[in-house]
Amino acid sequence: MKPSTSQFMGNMIGRRTVLILVGLVLICGLFAGCGPYSASSGRVDENLKKVAVQYLENLTPEPNLGVELSDVIIFALQTDNTLKVVDEAGADSIISGRVVRYALREVSTTQELTVNEYQVQIAVVLTFTVRSTGEQIFENRRFTGTGNYVLNDPQGTDEDSARNEAVEEIVRDILAQVVEDW
Repeated sequence: MKPSTSQFMGNMIGRRTVLILVGLVLICGLFAGCGPYSASSGRVDENLKKVAVQYLENLTPEPNLGVELSDVIIFALQTDNTLKVVDEAGADSIISGRVVRYALREVSTTQELTVNEYQVQIAVVLTFTVRSTGEQIFENRRFTGTGNYVLNDPQGTDEDSARNEAVEEIVRDILAQVVEDW
């Protein structure tokens, strides 16, 4: 069951983050030559034009990360416009999976040996299944993304911006697998 609009907004990182993610997905799509009104690449099986995206199980300590990533994947698929996102009952295929990693890794230190740069690392494991046959187009495929931020950065990078960068990388790779690489 899909969450209501108020639940959806309550589960999101924040309005600023949503706007950044939307902008990144759109920019990525435009640079890749497939904006919101793109035509199908012709590589998608005509019998699998409708996809359902299940909410990802979150195995990390980050609250709501599974829901947030699911919502961004759904938005990216809708923006790409090659597949139609529908509920499971009307779907030809299903994307399911889990968020398996959210970590902060120290990247660099100052001369005084204090950390001044971190990397956000996120990993998801997905399965893409043909609903009618149970055939798996891919199974337990791992998608990872990273983003860096500097403490007290005058440019404004922070954990949220690094997290958004990691999510964008993951979504770009998922779209490449789901829409382009059959």
